Amino acid sequence: MKVVKLEVFPVRVPYKRVEASSLINRGGITDVIVKITSDDGVVGWGECTRAADTAGIESAVRNMAPLVIGRDPWDKEQIHRDLAIYAVWAFQPMTGNFAFAGIDTALWDLCGKAAGQPIYRMLGGAMRNEVDYYYYMEWGSPDDIARQGKDGVKKGYKAYYIKVGVDEKREEEMLEALRDSIGPEGRIRIDVNQAWTMPQAVRLLTRWQVRFDLDFVEAPVRIDPVENMLDLRQRVSTPFCVNEGLWREADAYRVIKSRCGDYLCYSQYWVGSLGRWHTLNHVSHLEGWQVLKHTHGELGLTAAAGHHVMLACPNAALGSQQTAQIMEDDILTERIPIVDKPSWGRIDKPGLGVEVDEDKLMFFHEAYRKHGEFPTYSGKLAQITS
Repeated sequence: MKVVKLEVFPVRVPYKRVEASSLINRGGITDVIVKITSDDGVVGWGECTRAADTAGIESAVRNMAPLVIGRDPWDKEQIHRDLAIYAVWAFQPMTGNFAFAGIDTALWDLCGKAAGQPIYRMLGGAMRNEVDYYYYMEWGSPDDIARQGKDGVKKGYKAYYIKVGVDEKREEEMLEALRDSIGPEGRIRIDVNQAWTMPQAVRLLTRWQVRFDLDFVEAPVRIDPVENMLDLRQRVSTPFCVNEGLWREADAYRVIKSRCGDYLCYSQYWVGSLGRWHTLNHVSHLEGWQVLKHTHGELGLTAAAGHHVMLACPNAALGSQQTAQIMEDDILTERIPIVDKPSWGRIDKPGLGVEVDEDKLMFFHEAYRKHGEFPTYSGKLAQITS
């Protein structure tokens, strides 16, 4: 089996609401979809999630195509290595990883379909029957938060995730409403996106841990250098989750070895491939970490790819991340389970186990061609430039 064609489709799919944090403010997902066809007519699908610039990711995938076409899709790690060395993507590692992660997913999808096996079985098999996902809280008044909390309890969610780091007084009111609405059993997780100073982190975590029994705090202070997290870890009792700082394979390994937290929240697009992410998960298991799948916005292809890895992950924690809950639509033929509920079971179909609706794909591709990407800073520009 050889790759004979690689096609690229940037798409623009809106959220039901604006996603806001101390870093971003955006109205939807703009990702790059990869379609790879083999010489025997099998099609594999992948999705490149983006960071700052969709056009840059699209350009990178097109640049990589000559080193992918004509290759055996089972040699995906060799292809990744060759792109780093011979196409010098080692000099642009993050863009390279975001781009290749979509190609890599499509190659895994091809191989799974050829073998008649779902991806998680090719990673060693399932360690669990289902993966649990969090409830993604929307900022609002205490009444809004209470309504969401009650909705989550009704639907069976265990973990509730809310962004902080913008307005501590308002955030404290929201956390109070959330704890009241979900009861003592619900797990509250806050993500600061590195927005706090060290004194602020000590003060707020000391108070909020007592008041709200936080399950963990993600990225409370800057992780570069990692000693910031290690120092704060000695001064507060709240468990730590790390996302920022897991930029490349070597960065992830350095963080894992540092033991600066309790939870790792990352995905294949950070380290470049499903195989490397899966390997690092096993390494982190030896170092005492738990793992959550990260999302900074994704469609169903990336959600499915990450789900396979989490099924096979030895140290998967409750409450992985998802944005399916807030998407207006997707490019798949069927809704993925986590659109409506917190759990997703084993996938029995081969490859990714999901299929692309090509009419929807072209509809959202045309939306991108007409309107471009959703900027991450939409709604923040006035305060940034004032």
